[in-house]
Amino acid sequence: MANNSASIWTPESWKRHEARHLPAYQDTEALGLVEQTLGNFPPLVFAGEARALKADLAEVAAGRGFLLQGGDCAESFAEFRADNIRDTFRVLLQMAVVLTFASKQPVVKVGRMAGQFAKPRSAPTETIGGVELPSYLGDIINGIEFDAETRRNDPERMIRAYTQSAATLNLLRAFSHGGYANLRQVHRWTLDHIDRSPWGEKFSAMADRIGEAMDFMAACGIDPATVPQLQGTNFYTSHEALLLQYEQALTRKDSLTGDWYDCSAHMLWIGDRTRFDDSAHVEFLRGVGNPIGMKCGPSLEPDMLLRLLDQLNPKREGGRITLIARYGHDKVEAGLPKLVRAVKAEGHPVVWSCDPMHGNVVKTDSGYKTRPFERILAEVRGFFAVHRAEGTHAGGIHIEMTGQDVTECTGGLVDVTNETLADRYHTHCDPRLNGAQSIELAFLLAEELNVEARDRKAQAA
Repeated sequence: MANNSASIWTPESWKRHEARHLPAYQDTEALGLVEQTLGNFPPLVFAGEARALKADLAEVAAGRGFLLQGGDCAESFAEFRADNIRDTFRVLLQMAVVLTFASKQPVVKVGRMAGQFAKPRSAPTETIGGVELPSYLGDIINGIEFDAETRRNDPERMIRAYTQSAATLNLLRAFSHGGYANLRQVHRWTLDHIDRSPWGEKFSAMADRIGEAMDFMAACGIDPATVPQLQGTNFYTSHEALLLQYEQALTRKDSLTGDWYDCSAHMLWIGDRTRFDDSAHVEFLRGVGNPIGMKCGPSLEPDMLLRLLDQLNPKREGGRITLIARYGHDKVEAGLPKLVRAVKAEGHPVVWSCDPMHGNVVKTDSGYKTRPFERILAEVRGFFAVHRAEGTHAGGIHIEMTGQDVTECTGGLVDVTNETLADRYHTHCDPRLNGAQSIELAFLLAEELNVEARDRKAQAA
């Protein structure tokens, strides 16, 4: 492969490789000025934070934890509000508490937030009413409104995306360590529309048990107020490293280690469309020290996966690579085992995570894209079944979700139907789970993790 690990890497060496799904900018001078401006801006995250996430993910790869990764399909400028950030954060907190309490495993929390703006599309243009315009590529590139000026690729949008990401990160850090994530507040995390669901009642009962446990600790002389792990939580950010001009501009050399880090997010991932021979995206990410995710779907063969792992993680560093399986409910048990066996046989230390969203999109007669919740649950169950059969750790979940009370994915006990999709269908791109569906999924995951733990205990005995 042309982009092998022996070649010299620089932040711009990706330009010598094939770059798919990058926008063409008409005004190259304006693009250069934006890149220069971003290059002088402060980093959004720090190298030490990325290393801390990598250490947490190394524990997950070793079977001693679970990765919870979730957030918007595509962040938008229009929906940028503090309440939306808070509500998604609190649903992720609830999911993490369910998983931690039920499975007795630490949960690594990573948001698809503060940078998930760019989206690959299956076609470069779309036609409506006989008018053909460039496809919407995410707010960091162009606008969703169907008119020629808005659909023009505008590099200045990168500045706005950076500013919004900085503000989002500031709020997330305040929520994580400013008292909001204190376990004493667990009852207050439940949103009204979740509280009205059957899962709200189940979560409330679990929150009561957590409160009792903390009261017991206090009675034994252990003051929860002095235990940092109970007062706040580590929360990391991630996005698909698609717009390489933006990623390169925010890449910095760490003053402590001399290593390069992409400081736009703690974790970056490579999509299903951008992992191939001589990929510019693979070339860029192989040189940064961040934890890296990679989507793995039906088109990926074991030999190719192993070559990519050798490029992205030649030192076989624990926590460096998360493999995100996205097959579809009817393909996961047939397609995933060959990849799991190949990686296990080669001894690569990876986190295996399940993306049950992208392979389960359907279109209704009324024209809405949706994801049936029963298919999402079926893929999760199939993912866990594969890892039980192969003796490997089902280590994570990667979902598109929101804290808003949307009606975008059908099914679940909240019973969103094809007829009610239009009620609150707000996504800028693909359908997301709402808060109640996310909590329902968390309880299913907890059951699966408990089965895995019982199996391990029985094998050890």
